Amino acid sequence: MQHILAADIGGTNLRLAITDQTGKILDESRVQAELSLHNAASKRAAEAHIITTISHGIHTFLKQSSYRANSIGIGFPGFFHGQTGVLASSPNLPLLHDFRLAELLSNSIDKPVAVQNDALCAAIGEHRFGAGQGQNNLLHITLGTGVGGGLILNHKPYGGEHGMAMEFGHLCVERAVGNSRPCGCGNTGCLESYASASAVIQIYQEKTGLRCSAKDIYHKARSGDDVAQRILTQAGTYLGMAIAETIKLLDISTITVSGGLSGAWPIIHPALIESLDANLIPPLKGKTTVLQSTLADNAGLLGAAAIAPIR
Repeated sequence: MQHILAADIGGTNLRLAITDQTGKILDESRVQAELSLHNAASKRAAEAHIITTISHGIHTFLKQSSYRANSIGIGFPGFFHGQTGVLASSPNLPLLHDFRLAELLSNSIDKPVAVQNDALCAAIGEHRFGAGQGQNNLLHITLGTGVGGGLILNHKPYGGEHGMAMEFGHLCVERAVGNSRPCGCGNTGCLESYASASAVIQIYQEKTGLRCSAKDIYHKARSGDDVAQRILTQAGTYLGMAIAETIKLLDISTITVSGGLSGAWPIIHPALIESLDANLIPPLKGKTTVLQSTLADNAGLLGAAAIAPIR
């Protein structure tokens, strides 16, 4: 059976795994790698840094693993031109644009490589191996450092005409003048500014002076911390609003959610459902199922494995 190397790439970590074609993870590793381009003086230097960093992590993992991979699939934080593996742009890596990421990595590693948006990979993984199995259509939401979205339509991943479909975290959920929180995209009131793990951490620190992880904030909420409860409930409320607006456009009945903040599901989910019901139009009420991922934090890895070239 063919083995695949899957990579889920974040800002400071590369999650790597060897999988088979059934979605079974055979070996895995987390490699610390700094992908920020603060010291890059040019587009060429930025590209070289990314290729060197990812290639080094993959080579190191393959040397240590007892398994061999025939091909590589990668989820990367950015927008891609269709299935070409060419990165159109990446919000957190502004020097990279029209970057032949898959081709250059393939040349460096000497294996066939496919690359796609990380949130879309998570949607593919959830649809093929997780809670979205058997669904014609699926909206998958990732609640991590940011908020991402991936869309499956008629069993096929949909990236949009410019690779930028389902920028779910940048739906506007708060328009109150002077009250909406700023977002890294340059706008204010985006869902990501309220319902991402980093937003929950920041808001809690602003209100209490304490810097805690999202997991700790959840435990505080469960122990009766009113501030923590309000922040997580607010995240669920805004998430429900954004899902409702998306359903009005797409008429999709199955939503799955993954990512670190989904660990606060017992608090977020009830608020999400209440807000979703309040914001849907009557013909769509009661027709939507919102499920926590059954793949834990492996949806992106398994989706990356699913897009790997078949050799």
